[in-house]
Amino acid sequence: MEELKTWLTEARVPGFEAESQDPLLERHLRWLDHPAHCFLRLGSPGYPPLLANLPDAPTGLLVRGDPDVLSLPQLAIVGSRNPTQAGYDIARQFAVQLARSGLVITSGLAIGIDAAAHQGALAGHGRTIAVCGTGLDIDYPRANAGLAEQIASGGALVSEFPLGTPASKSNFPRRNRIISGLSLGTLVVEAAVRSGSLITARLAGEQGREVFAIPGSIRNPLARGCHKLIRDGAQLVETPDDIFAELGPLAAALLHAAPVSAKTAESTAVLTPALDKGYEILLDALGFEPASVDVLIARTGLKADEVASMLLILELEARIDACPGGLYVRRLS
Repeated sequence: MEELKTWLTEARVPGFEAESQDPLLERHLRWLDHPAHCFLRLGSPGYPPLLANLPDAPTGLLVRGDPDVLSLPQLAIVGSRNPTQAGYDIARQFAVQLARSGLVITSGLAIGIDAAAHQGALAGHGRTIAVCGTGLDIDYPRANAGLAEQIASGGALVSEFPLGTPASKSNFPRRNRIISGLSLGTLVVEAAVRSGSLITARLAGEQGREVFAIPGSIRNPLARGCHKLIRDGAQLVETPDDIFAELGPLAAALLHAAPVSAKTAESTAVLTPALDKGYEILLDALGFEPASVDVLIARTGLKADEVASMLLILELEARIDACPGGLYVRRLS
């Protein structure tokens, strides 16, 4: 209770007094009685390690759902609140595949691209995190209240704001630094040049995280923000594999170090997509004798970048081993 008092005092909630009978403190204690609710203080064992590294890390977080998912490898997906249908579909499809690969999908619960990202992760039977710009007892936006319930049961909702904090324009840039700070990288799907999504991308770059952007038509105003990011050094991506090839090794290392429960670890994939026909072809071509990338390209007819990406995924899944001299060999079991 003392940590909670300190946090509420630091939050400078108007009228709050650090006394045991303060109504706001009592409200938080009642909320925390729920088994799916918890409070994480900066410096505590359960606090997400990537976020803790930030100089402006939140001093405390309220969590609704499974707090362990906050320490798992995450990709942030953000974008316009008013996307085109194509942009919405792309965000959802990327989230489905990357969630199946084992990445937790993190976003801000806004309508548009955020909602598509959360929905895609759930459709892919993966985990997703919503970082909220209000207190967790407030449904915002109200249109996504049902989605928030699904997220809480398959991931987590998190906020640095005390209960009862309403939506405020100043809250969302603060919220955005948490979205990027929890994640290994941020993917922007359709964004205007002046938008909160570009703020999130800028924060990700300042935090030393990867920034990805999907290009679009030069006639689409919502592609201009992504084009600006690409000109400024963001990685242009066309497929989920482009992202996984970059984040896979980082994600595997973070997952190995994450202090998560056995239940959470079991429900998180092994950071690789389920094998499709292309992967089976590659495995068959590899056999149990060491082979080089050039040999595998010749045997399969796949492109060099496809083979390289697929080998990385198969290695992370422990289906193959890398050998000296740039060779690969299939594991016996």
